Amino acid sequence: MNSDPTDPAAPPPPAVPPAAPPTSADVARLAGVSRATVSFVLNNTPGGRVGEQTRARVLAAADRLGYVPHAGARSLRAGRTGLILMAGSTVPIGPLFSGFYREFQDALLPRGYTGVLLGTTLGSGDDAARAWAELRPTAVVCLTPGLTAEGVRILLRSGTRAVFTLGPEPVPGAHALIMDQVEVGLCAATHLLERGRRRIGVVVPADPALAPFSGARLAGVRAAVAAAGGGPSDGGAVEPLSLEYTEESAAALVARCRELSLDGLFGYNDEYAMLALRALQDAGLDVPGEIALVGADDLLLGRLLRPRLTSVRMRLPGGGHLADLVDRALTDPGSALVSQDLMTVELVARDSS
Repeated sequence: MNSDPTDPAAPPPPAVPPAAPPTSADVARLAGVSRATVSFVLNNTPGGRVGEQTRARVLAAADRLGYVPHAGARSLRAGRTGLILMAGSTVPIGPLFSGFYREFQDALLPRGYTGVLLGTTLGSGDDAARAWAELRPTAVVCLTPGLTAEGVRILLRSGTRAVFTLGPEPVPGAHALIMDQVEVGLCAATHLLERGRRRIGVVVPADPALAPFSGARLAGVRAAVAAAGGGPSDGGAVEPLSLEYTEESAAALVARCRELSLDGLFGYNDEYAMLALRALQDAGLDVPGEIALVGADDLLLGRLLRPRLTSVRMRLPGGGHLADLVDRALTDPGSALVSQDLMTVELVARDSS
């Protein structure tokens, strides 16, 4: 039903965009200055001497016309944008990353950069690097594994001045910010062993995008069991258990736990651990009496369950730390590559173990 435009209670009609967006020439005419002066003011060009009254006139004209500089044109002139691209074929979701990203983005702004999160790309590996390069970012922070040394070269040849990888392994030519996932599995398994558990199942998500993380966490569990002298000869074992994110798959995993007489389970993260917990309880298994359970991420929801979920808490430095590293790499491109282990872990013991 159409609204009556004469009715004062009727919603206002939608704004109609102008036939053509305003240009810097329009701003210059309205402000009574040259286009070069408009460029100096709106782009904060170093060395552009513009008086305060002229600057105020240009800004007022731009505001009145609704003009903003064209990022694409600016990047053509400079060969790059001011974008710091955080990119990956999948973006990790959760409070650990979301808080880190907000701090990182906020810390970039006073340094003259804009952080952009790109969660999907066409293709992967080198194809993804080409897609990122088309945006002409000043720097790229790759969030997920898959970037190769050739992908780094593609980005640098396109004008990107620094590439950072945020993951379990360094990549040649890129600054390496390591998040050692082996430590997550090592921490979880050490706790289960200390609680007297000898036959430990390890949830391995079926999602292939998580394989670099789940594989490293499984390796950490195996390392902990080996260090404790565990093995088949003394009744110890580590059993990888594939799990899709469905209740049906969780029920099948529990049946496998029973078949193997497992007494400990590392759920990969809290979400998969909570899925397993529900299936264990549905099957009548006592947690932690018959099987102890540990997750990772220390989500609030895990603390609200009964039994409360034991979890591996992971910590990252503030996003400002990464912003400092990016800024340093951009202002001093000849400096040595950064290589830092960013993540620390600790076990938060609760009722499930």
